[in-house]
Amino acid sequence: MITEIGIVAGEIWHYLDQHGKVSFSELVSSIDKPRDLILMSLGWLAREGHVILEGNEDYLVSLRK
Repeated sequence: MITEIGIVAGEIWHYLDQHGKVSFSELVSSIDKPRDLILMSLGWLAREGHVILEGNEDYLVSLRK
């Protein structure tokens, strides 16, 4: 499971690098992985300080540059 989380975290990072700031719902619809796995991967990226989460309901997600 840890490997899958890391792989999806990489996919998220690459998506954000190409598209800039996106909503969480866009991220979920654009990455063909289960929502729970995307949440775990996003949490990992946030914990490591690689992403910024903004908002309350449909979060905006961007890379920390």
